Amino acid sequence: MLFISAKQPLINEEIHEKQVRVIGPDNDQLGIMSSDDALKKAADADLDLVLIAPQGNPPVCRIMDYGKYRFEQAKKEKEARKNQKQSELKEVSMFLNIDVNDFNRKVSQAIKFLQNGDKVKIKIRFKRARELSHMNLGEDLMKRFMDATSEYGASDKPSVLEGKNFTAVIVPKTAASAKKASQKAKKEDSGNKDQDASS
Repeated sequence: MLFISAKQPLINEEIHEKQVRVIGPDNDQLGIMSSDDALKKAADADLDLVLIAPQGNPPVCRIMDYGKYRFEQAKKEKEARKNQKQSELKEVSMFLNIDVNDFNRKVSQAIKFLQNGDKVKIKIRFKRARELSHMNLGEDLMKRFMDATSEYGASDKPSVLEGKNFTAVIVPKTAASAKKASQKAKKEDSGNKDQDASS
């Protein structure tokens, strides 16, 4: 099923402008005429009169097959939505005493998510309260994980402790690079402003 945009132009008898500039079905300029004359021309061609630029002086109408136009627009919108993949937040969790094979499996899982354009939340779970006193081990494990996935993504914020979980979010490399570039540009911009103020 095709979704058709809610905001539609005025067509045929809905157009009440005194005068309109008319464009023919082959993009030829038919000149300025009354809405009634333009409507007759559209009817003679067995097509519709569509108001495409209401803000024009005079407003601009085009003679076209409006049903076909709407269908093509809906197709384009559907295609655009399909191409705008929404990134999801995937989660990879592990315990502090994870073995090498499991660690490598989790890394490749995270890499697959990042390659697919998704963000990945890394969660290191502390099973017992006394494990929390060895926070440095959690930090080391997180650093190992970040290093192993660094080719595909980077953390945009420092790791945080949430209850008994040590977490971080890795964003895909392109998104991370764009964010860093934007932050760098802001810093440089504020630096330049400071220089201007002092000179």
